Amino acid sequence: MFRTALRNVLAHKARLLMTVLAVMLGVAFVSGTLVFADTLSNAFRNQSAKSYDDVAVAVTSYADENDAEQEPGISEKTLGKVAALDGVAAAHGRVDGFAGVADPEGKLIGVGWSNKGSNFAPGKDGKDPGYTFTEGAGPAQDDRIALDADSAAKGKYAVGDRVRVATNGPVKEYTLSGVFTTRDGAVNAGGSLVLFDTGVAQKLYLKPGYYRDVTVTAAPGADDAKILDAVEPLLPENAEAQTGQALAEKQAADIEEGLGALKQVLLGFAAIALFVGVFLISNTFTMLVAQRTRELALMRAVGASRRQITRSVLIEAAIVGAVASAVGFVLGIGLTMGLRSGMAAFGMKVPDGPLVISATPVIAAFAVGVLVTMFAAWLPGRRAAKIPPVAAMGSVHAPAGAKSLVLRNSIGSVLTGLGAGGIVWGASAGGDTGRMLIAAGAFLALIGVIVLIPQLSRPVIALLRPLLVGVFSVAGKLAGRNAVRNPRRTGATASALAIGLTLVTGLSVLGVTVGRAVDKMTTDNIKADYMVTMANGGALDQSALTALEKAPGMSAVSPQQAVYFEVKGDFASASAVTPGDIGKVLNVEVVNGSLDTLAKGGIAVAEKTATKKGWKVGDRLPVTFNDKKKGSLEVGAVFKDSEFLSPVLVSTEIANPHEVKPYIPEIFVKTDGGQSEANEKALIDALGDNPAIAVMDRQDIRDQFGGMINTLLNIMYGLLAMALIIAVLGVVNTLAMSVFERQQEIGMLRAIGLDRRRVKRMVRLEAVVISVFGAVVGIGLGSFLGWAIGETFRDKIPGYALVLPWDRIGLFLVLAGLVGVLAAMWPARSAARLNMLTAIKTE
Repeated sequence: MFRTALRNVLAHKARLLMTVLAVMLGVAFVSGTLVFADTLSNAFRNQSAKSYDDVAVAVTSYADENDAEQEPGISEKTLGKVAALDGVAAAHGRVDGFAGVADPEGKLIGVGWSNKGSNFAPGKDGKDPGYTFTEGAGPAQDDRIALDADSAAKGKYAVGDRVRVATNGPVKEYTLSGVFTTRDGAVNAGGSLVLFDTGVAQKLYLKPGYYRDVTVTAAPGADDAKILDAVEPLLPENAEAQTGQALAEKQAADIEEGLGALKQVLLGFAAIALFVGVFLISNTFTMLVAQRTRELALMRAVGASRRQITRSVLIEAAIVGAVASAVGFVLGIGLTMGLRSGMAAFGMKVPDGPLVISATPVIAAFAVGVLVTMFAAWLPGRRAAKIPPVAAMGSVHAPAGAKSLVLRNSIGSVLTGLGAGGIVWGASAGGDTGRMLIAAGAFLALIGVIVLIPQLSRPVIALLRPLLVGVFSVAGKLAGRNAVRNPRRTGATASALAIGLTLVTGLSVLGVTVGRAVDKMTTDNIKADYMVTMANGGALDQSALTALEKAPGMSAVSPQQAVYFEVKGDFASASAVTPGDIGKVLNVEVVNGSLDTLAKGGIAVAEKTATKKGWKVGDRLPVTFNDKKKGSLEVGAVFKDSEFLSPVLVSTEIANPHEVKPYIPEIFVKTDGGQSEANEKALIDALGDNPAIAVMDRQDIRDQFGGMINTLLNIMYGLLAMALIIAVLGVVNTLAMSVFERQQEIGMLRAIGLDRRRVKRMVRLEAVVISVFGAVVGIGLGSFLGWAIGETFRDKIPGYALVLPWDRIGLFLVLAGLVGVLAAMWPARSAARLNMLTAIKTE
């Protein structure tokens, strides 16, 4: 039976090509993901280990900057004691924070969130072991800095040039003293690293005389564990010490965890692609078995058992799966190399390291490829074994009996009904429980629809038939009939497209609906013309607020300053704002009282918080501020809850005396005359043309809140493209094998006058009908799922209302039709080129 199976595979190479491609793509996705994750993990792990090669002990301070009673970090005195311990060769203090470097055009170099500043900490030899200088030397004066090599190259800076550097405060110019290379993670993530003199860095990021971190280097022969035991008693309570090896292992574990999440997402999409591929494989083997019924019947007649027939089909599938897995694994390795190059192209550095090919991706690739192929071929093989030898030898086709179709439709109806019920139940339940119910219901509904698709094909395609006949005459009529001639085949082909478009449509409905709600929420709540933030998402300095308040043409300026204080033993999250101006830049809908009380030392409370706490206008609340001082605040207003406002509003004049350093995430600005180039320039000039500060107009604000959703959608579309490509291959394969199966019929049509042009049109229209049918089913189910998932969190998004993206749905239908046209090119050409006399004689 093995020789027979191998002969059949070699005899049907062309017809099995699409199956090989489908399995190959799915396996490439799986193996590429696993190899990519292993390679990245190994590279980062090695880099992490190298970073701590010379570190015996690492100390980190977790001091609270707002707690005046705590030491802000590790003092110079403590650092000296650590350096004097037995076995310690050197101890280097580190302090770091945000630092953005401007290029010659004033634009920020790097990606904002990974732009970092630190201190140059030389040892007795004048060198800092954390950095290798390729040009110049480390900064030894207040007006000097050093830059990492990549940032210096991007900014075209050389030693001696003046460089503009922005921290949370005003922009300052420094002279470049040196250029260095480093293994620092910020630089590897596409950011920049600026080294300051230690005294300058301490003033910028912590407090003179204090460090946030300390790295200890051991003398030759010293034991790291003993040094750790000696260091720990010297540290303040808010500091933690661990060996360099332990820290490297912890970082390696964190990297594994981070990459693990990415790996799971990619493997999820690989599973979708393979699930779609099952339909292509099953369709292929079903048609091959149908075309070989005489041959199989002859084998039964000469003594082959049913089990042997099934086994021969499964052996064929195993051979196809093994070949596809081998090619797919090689393609997966190429995909890994491409992903590494792609990350580098987007500015994300990947540490150098070898390609890691462990046993896991090899086993996974072949196991997945072979098992998926055999699973998909099992049902066709089982059907082939059930055909009686005499009946099979007397008929090329063995249509399913009425009993089997009734059973299939009954099962499909039950599964679809249960799935739809679960989806509706989940939508009404809401929350995490509702989403779990929807996931279970969606699975059942999808399986049910797939089972029912052959039955659905007749009525749906019947609706399209008048259009086909009216526009395309005889070719259209034949295409419509061919599409429903074998409902099982049409259903299996359409199922692949339906699955892909169910996911794409569901994502689109959900994404567009949430995007519109977020956009509406933004436009409804923000009155300001501009929002000012730090490029790294951190806090703005108080000097930025002062500069904007003094700038000409500003009619209202208010920060959203994060404040926390204790009320009756419970912590309250509040925003410190500018009284009088907050109502001009944000929509604060007052329910009771007046916002004018903010200027008199009162507070405003969100409606839900007031109801929950039992607070009302006129109540005086005892509070404990951040600096532990006590006071009382009167509730002066109650306002409607807003996503842009904290539950409590208080004046900056009340909050600031109790804050060591105000934390200002954003500042809202209203200008005279509204948005204009002149007003935007006035804002930028007032901020000192700071490259690290982003000045966003109303459209930028909308893009910031809604842009993430569109980015996520585009990523999802890209990942789902693999499943759609496999679905297209399914259409091509079905048509090609259908043309081969219908050679005699096509020859007869040619003989009675159907020319080549209309033969091509007939095959193309058949492909378009099948593709559009699959698209209609997918779009309908996807829209239903999008609605249901949206219902589970609609109460979390104010103004949420279902939006059906008709433009995208129309585009999906057009693309489905185009898929049909492109998929039919090769089969249509093959059908048109058939010699009519040879075709008529074909059995």
